[in-house]
Amino acid sequence: MAPGVLDALTKEMIYLAVSATNGCEYCVASHTASARKAGMTGEVRSEMMAVVGMANETNSLANGYRVERDAAFAVNRRR
Repeated sequence: MAPGVLDALTKEMIYLAVSATNGCEYCVASHTASARKAGMTGEVRSEMMAVVGMANETNSLANGYRVERDAAFAVNRRR
């Protein structure tokens, strides 16, 4: 969580999203508090959690159906 390219609020929100997905109640509580301290509002938290829920649902469906990746989304490993 050291200073870097991402701001503190973004880092806390990412941590919160992962913690919620993993079901870590302690981490959800502590990173919600830290994100609020960094400026996250209730409205922002609600929208973020909706996106997290949607991502988890669609990821599970894509994995379950073994959806192949479109060629347009191929990862270019070169920098």
